[in-house]
Amino acid sequence: MKIISGGICAAKGFKANGIHCGIRKNRTKRDLALIVSEKKAAAAGVYTTNLVKGAPNIVTKDNISDGYATAVICNSGNANTCNANGIQIAKEMCVLTADALGIDEKDIIVASTGVIGQPLDITPIKNGIAELVEGLCYDGSLAAEGIMTTDTKLKEVAVSFEIGGKECKIGGIAKGSGMIHPNMATMLVFITTDVAISSEMLQKALSADVKTTFNMVSVDGDTSTNDMVTVMANGMAENQIITAEGKDFDTFCKALNTVNMHLCRMIAGDGEGATKLLECAVSGAENDAVAKTVAKSVICSSLTKAAMFGADANWGRVLCAIGYSGADVDVTKIDVSFKSLAGEILVCKDGAGVDFSEEIAKEILLCEEITILINLNSGKASALAWGCDLTYDYVKINGDYRT
Repeated sequence: MKIISGGICAAKGFKANGIHCGIRKNRTKRDLALIVSEKKAAAAGVYTTNLVKGAPNIVTKDNISDGYATAVICNSGNANTCNANGIQIAKEMCVLTADALGIDEKDIIVASTGVIGQPLDITPIKNGIAELVEGLCYDGSLAAEGIMTTDTKLKEVAVSFEIGGKECKIGGIAKGSGMIHPNMATMLVFITTDVAISSEMLQKALSADVKTTFNMVSVDGDTSTNDMVTVMANGMAENQIITAEGKDFDTFCKALNTVNMHLCRMIAGDGEGATKLLECAVSGAENDAVAKTVAKSVICSSLTKAAMFGADANWGRVLCAIGYSGADVDVTKIDVSFKSLAGEILVCKDGAGVDFSEEIAKEILLCEEITILINLNSGKASALAWGCDLTYDYVKINGDYRT
């Protein structure tokens, strides 16, 4: 398995495009994206658990309830959430896309991201569809740009691997910088693959994987109304179709996990106002549930995030976050270290502080990627979680996000 270029267009039979149609005021920002499969594909999705859901989530879930899709249409700049005519607009986006592509409107995944509670005018989308379809190409980065909001970095990745002697590829794009605290998936993520796999097994793979990838990311503790992850698998790699668990399914799951793990790190590292990517690596837990709970609690701690921004080795905040996590742990066994490219330093042993060099610790915490290592010394389970530091700029960005 290896990382390759191409993003969502790396897999056979997928084209994409992204344009500025006029939803966003800034003409330099693409605000409409399209992904199309040459053949109808098996489809799977996971959606926000927020009771306030974007209209596109509701429409998409209904559209792919039969397990198939052919295209993804997504706009940025407006979430189409909490609007009286939201469902109507989302469905109209599907109709416009279907007519332009000559496919069934029910075979479309529709998504929106941006400001909540702002009516979405269909006119710019209607006027832009022809240009969007005409410009379809094998450059997935155009679509990746089209789904960005406060993101500062494009997020795409792809891998190649073999199943049954056939070369297979899977790629994904994501958007997500703020309102990131998923409980199913995250922000918006669109994944494409040429693997032949049944809709049922595709859904099984995705639902299982998000529990250890996207559900373990947090930027600010807010679960978005529009979170969605979808996968389309068009089978053009021509491997023997995967219809049950086994070696081929395991290989596919590993590839999916590799793509999702890379996207998780990209999302966390590009948190609104962030200067550092934080990874919390928990080991020695009694079980997986304890490991995940501890890792997520630490990565969500505002005080820990602020300490990492200031390069302050305030390990007490890590212990505090573990203590209120709700996980059943023996605090007298906990070890904590900080690690980065500048080195690694032990700051807590058996739940108590140890002598360490503040100067060395600061050098370690000044790096752009920091790992908080926690050993609970109570078992063999482990977990990873990702987040970012909390900076002044996060408040600046969100203080006037709507106005």
